[in-house]
Amino acid sequence: MKEDSLARRVAPVLVPVPTGEPYSYAVPEGMSVGPGSIVRVPLGPRQVAGIVWDGQCGDIEPKRLRGIEEVFDCPPIGADMRRFVEWIASYTLSAPGMVARMVLRVPAAFDPEPPVEGLRLTSAQPERMTDARRRVLEHAADGFAWTRSGLAHAAGVSSTVIDGLREQGVFESVLLPPRPIVAAPDPGYSAPALTPVQEEAAIRLRAKAGQGFSVTLLDGVTGSGKTEVYFEAIAAALEKGRQVLVLVPEIALTQQFLERFQDRFGAKPAEWHSDLAPRSRERVWRQVAEGAVRVVAGARSALFLPFRELGLIVVDEEHDPAYKQEDRVFYSARDMAVVRGHIGNFPVVLASATPSIESRVNAGMGRYERLVLPARFGEAPLPDIRAVDMRRSPPARGGFLSPVLLEEMQKTLGRREQSLLFLNRRGYAPLTLCRVCGHRFQCPDCSSWLVEHRFRGQLVCHHCGHVEPRPEACPECGTLDHLVACGPGIERIAEEVDAHFPEARTIVLSSDLMGGVKRLRLELEAIARGEVDIVIGTQLVAKGHNFPDMTLVGVVDADLGLANGDPRAAERTFQLLSQVTGRAGRTGRKSLGLLQTYQPDHPVMQAIVSGDAEAFYSREIAERRAAGLPPFGRLAGVIVSAATRAEAESHARALRRAAPAAAGIEVLGPAEAPLALLAGRHRFRLLLHGERSTDVQGFVRAMLAAGPKPRGSVRVQVDIDPQSFL
Repeated sequence: MKEDSLARRVAPVLVPVPTGEPYSYAVPEGMSVGPGSIVRVPLGPRQVAGIVWDGQCGDIEPKRLRGIEEVFDCPPIGADMRRFVEWIASYTLSAPGMVARMVLRVPAAFDPEPPVEGLRLTSAQPERMTDARRRVLEHAADGFAWTRSGLAHAAGVSSTVIDGLREQGVFESVLLPPRPIVAAPDPGYSAPALTPVQEEAAIRLRAKAGQGFSVTLLDGVTGSGKTEVYFEAIAAALEKGRQVLVLVPEIALTQQFLERFQDRFGAKPAEWHSDLAPRSRERVWRQVAEGAVRVVAGARSALFLPFRELGLIVVDEEHDPAYKQEDRVFYSARDMAVVRGHIGNFPVVLASATPSIESRVNAGMGRYERLVLPARFGEAPLPDIRAVDMRRSPPARGGFLSPVLLEEMQKTLGRREQSLLFLNRRGYAPLTLCRVCGHRFQCPDCSSWLVEHRFRGQLVCHHCGHVEPRPEACPECGTLDHLVACGPGIERIAEEVDAHFPEARTIVLSSDLMGGVKRLRLELEAIARGEVDIVIGTQLVAKGHNFPDMTLVGVVDADLGLANGDPRAAERTFQLLSQVTGRAGRTGRKSLGLLQTYQPDHPVMQAIVSGDAEAFYSREIAERRAAGLPPFGRLAGVIVSAATRAEAESHARALRRAAPAAAGIEVLGPAEAPLALLAGRHRFRLLLHGERSTDVQGFVRAMLAAGPKPRGSVRVQVDIDPQSFL
C-alpha cells in the first residue's frame, strides 16, 4: 500500500530539453495526473511544459523532489503519440525530450479557448418593427444562439440593428463554445466523376479504411488525377469517424490543393505550416487534440500534432526532399508517416508522379501495394520532350537561352499561350568577381560564394543568410565598375527574356522574393488565370500547380543537379525535370518541354526524352543494389562542427578511432564537409556505410559512448539515412 501511494505521488515527466530520460516530479496532494497529461513543471530557474510519461520513477522520496505546478486543462497526449516520440528518438539517436518539444511547440494552446459571446431570442418584443428587424427575428426564431456578426450576415442587416434589439431586451447574451477554425468536411458533398482506372484505384484505397495498417504507393503521371483518387481514401476515413493528415511539401504555396479539397468536401482542411499566424496555430493544435478538426493539410511538422482519432495519412509528392528535416532532430517525414501508421494501425498513402527509389523498391518487394495511373485525366497527352544540345545550338554571347528555345517561346506567345522557364538557382548570378584583380565575393561565415540579387542590390549567402550591399568598387583593388556576374540565376534569365520579348507579361517566382507566401499565392493565381505570358521560376513552380494555358516548359540548365557527388543526384534530377515538364499541357493542348543540356546522352536525359521512366528506375535500382546503397544498404552521417577547424578535425578523428570493430559496417572519413564552413562553424563529416541488416544505430551509439564527450564549442549531430551530403 505504501509503495502504491508513493507511485501515485511521484510522476515521470518528459520535458522539452536534450534529456534522454524523463525527470521525476512530486505530485501535490489533490492533483490527478496520468500518462499523457500536459503539465507545467519547474526546470532550473524557469517553468516549462512537459508530458507525464509512462513507467515508474523508482523508490524516490517525494519530499526531495520539486513538485508539478499545474495540470493543463487539455486532452492528454495519446499512447500512440508517446510511442511515436520514443520510436523517433531511438531511430534518429535524438534525445526524447527534443522530439517531445515538437509536440509541445504551441504552449498557448494548452489552455482552453475562451467562449464566444452569443445572442439568444427572448420573449420581449421590439418597440418598433422594421423590415430589417423582422428579418433578424425570423432568423433567430429557431431558438438557437447566434453570434452578433453571424446573425447580422444571415439576415442581411448591419450590426447596429442587432445592437438596438439587444438594448431593448429582445436578445440576451449567452456564452457559446469556440467556433471551429474550419468547417467540418462532408465526405458526400461532391462525388467526383472518375475514369475507370481512377475508379479502380479509388475502390482499392477506400477498402483499406478501417482495415488496419497498410502502405499504398499511388504512382501516376503528372495530371493523372492522383489527388482526386486519394480524396476518396480521405472520404472513406471520414465516414469511419477518423481524422486525416495530408502532408504536402511547400504547403504555404498550394492554394490550388486547398481549393480542390473544398470543391470535393465543401470545406477547406485546416492548414499547418510555418507561415501560419500564431493564433491560428494555437487553434489548430487545440482543435486537433479535441477532435474538432477532422482534416489537416500540413508540412512535415504536422506529424507531431496530437490527433485524437487519426485514421489515415496521405503523403503527397512523397519523393520531395522537403520532407527531410536536417535541424536538431534529423528525420524523414515520409518514413516517419509510415511508422506513425504502423503504430496507430491505420493506412498510409504515398502519392507521386516520380516515386522515390525507396518506395519503388518497397512496392516491388511487396511491402507496399502499388497502384498505377498511367495516363492523364481526360486522355490529355503528355508533353513532347526534346533535348536541346547546347554544343550544337549555343546561346548568343552573354546569353543563356538557345535559339531553339527562343523560337518556341515566340511561337507560344503568338498562340497566346504560356511559357515556363525553369532554373533551380535563385538570384541574379551565383558568383560575382572583379575583372581586374579576380577578387571573388565570399560569405565571411560560410565556404560559399555570395549570390547577387540585383533586384534588391544585395549579395546574399543562401546557407546562413548573410547579406551585404553590392558595392560599386572592388573591395580588393578599388576599381570602379569592373564587377562582373558569372553564371545565371532566375533574375538574369528574366533580364534576357525582357530583352527578347519586351511586350510579354513576365513574372519571376522564387521563395526569397519580397512579399512572402501571400504574394506568391497571388502570383500563382494570376498565372492560372492567364494574366502572365512567361513564368521564370525555381523548383517551387514544379510542385503540383495546374496552369491551364501553359504549353511550353524550357529547362535552362538541365545538367545543374548532376554536377555533384550526391548518390541521389540522378534520381533527384529525373524527378525534378519530370515534375517541371509535367506543368505543360495539363488541359489537353499540344505541349512541349525543352531541356537545355550539354549531356544529351546522359541516362537521365534519355529517360525523360523517351518517356521511359521504367527503364530509368530499373537502371538506378540495379546501380543502388550493386553499390549497396539505400534501400539495399544503410547510411549514417556524423557531422562534427566547432568554432575552429582544429577543434572539429581533432574531435572527428577521435570519434573515428573510437569506432568499434563491426562486420558489415565501413567508416569513411573524417573528411572536411563540402560546405566546410557554415554560419561560422567548421565542419567535418564521417559517413557510415553498412549492409541492410546491420544495426547502424547501435554502432553509432557505441562509437559516441567510447569517444570523447563534446567540449567547448564542439557539437556532434547524427543523421540516420542522410539525404544531403553537404
